Amino acid sequence: MYLTEHFGLSLGALVVWGFMMAFFFNLFLWFADLKRDKVLLITSFFAFISYFVSDHLFTWFESSQIYLQWALYDIATLGVIFASAFMVKPNLKSPAFFYVVLGLIANTFLFFSMYYDLHVIENTKTWILWDIYSFGVNIIDFTMIVALIVDRDILGLIKLKHVVMSFFKTRRINHSI
Repeated sequence: MYLTEHFGLSLGALVVWGFMMAFFFNLFLWFADLKRDKVLLITSFFAFISYFVSDHLFTWFESSQIYLQWALYDIATLGVIFASAFMVKPNLKSPAFFYVVLGLIANTFLFFSMYYDLHVIENTKTWILWDIYSFGVNIIDFTMIVALIVDRDILGLIKLKHVVMSFFKTRRINHSI
């Protein structure tokens, strides 16, 4: 119990640190005039602020309501990122933006699932959702951090999206003939 509790605190701090470093890296690229992508800078800033605030307002004495609070943080973060990014640049092509949005949506789904399982159904027995949540949220967080730093399609998700979209586009054209 002692080890897992401190490991969770350390992992949370590492994620916040990672988002902070991603923001500072993008800020450096902006000021060094190496990459002037406002959407990337805005996305990394708001992702860092969101994780920083949610981590510092978290206490270990919270109930299962914390999952609902984290889901609401992610929804608010998505709203702020979308609003800011579209005001700056309506044509969004940053892979990091795509990965952060997809990651926040996936985390929100996992948070709502855990909240529903623990608070609404009042389940107290561990099952596969808890493992998926534990590994999924952390993997998603680190994937977002890496995507913010490298700003590349690191998992091929954007390429997959284009393949799926072109498949459905051609199927729609063939059915209309």
